[in-house]
Amino acid sequence: MQLIKRYTTEQALQRAKHYCAYQERCHKEVREKVYSFGLRKKEVEELITKLIEENYMNEERFALQFALGKFNLKHWGKEKIKQALKQKEISAYCIDKALNAIDETGYAKTFEKLAAKKLSTLKSEKNIFIKKTKLQNYLLQKGYERDLIMEYMRSM
Repeated sequence: MQLIKRYTTEQALQRAKHYCAYQERCHKEVREKVYSFGLRKKEVEELITKLIEENYMNEERFALQFALGKFNLKHWGKEKIKQALKQKEISAYCIDKALNAIDETGYAKTFEKLAAKKLSTLKSEKNIFIKKTKLQNYLLQKGYERDLIMEYMRSM
């Protein structure tokens, strides 16, 4: 059996500050981390309040960074980003704000580039229906909207 090391409130606050300063974190991640320090619910809530007051945690800032990072680095679509943010228990307001921060022209260019790249890997596929299905499944898995995909398929 593994024992949880219990920190004092001040030690936990310093560790949580360091945890938040290293990288943007959502409230859920920080709450889980702070509970791992062996604090009680009341202490955890007070600590989280302090972190928010001192601007170590900001849900809107986290959502923005998360969305832009996933789009720019992993080329995720808005649907996949939205689902990932929902899993992290981010508010609908912050999710909308983060998704609106994604540049529409950049989004369209990335979508086109991904679709073209996937199509080039499917050159050996002779059956057009299988080719379209594979392309559609790939783009859906990347998190792009069904309407956007269907529009692209019609223009092929």
